Amino acid sequence: MKAKARASWAVYMLRCADGTLYTGCTNDLAARVAKHNAGRGAAYTRSRRPVQLVFCEEVKDRSAALKREAALKKLTRLQKLRLVGARRRTK
Repeated sequence: MKAKARASWAVYMLRCADGTLYTGCTNDLAARVAKHNAGRGAAYTRSRRPVQLVFCEEVKDRSAALKREAALKKLTRLQKLRLVGARRRTK
């Protein structure tokens, strides 16, 4: 029996068409962003399309992803924008 391949998890932030930020986590980032833009993602993004990926951070597993997502959601908008800006400058 083959061992299961470990899924790579990511925490991400999207900028919605109205300028708001949405934070989530997934194990298939490209598919998840496509779902958001197709109107089949979160209810929050459904009426705020199109969305653009502005932040992504890989984590080791689902548990770490959920914890990081919760921590990011607690940040203020200004703190989130600084995080997004800091990532943009380092790439």
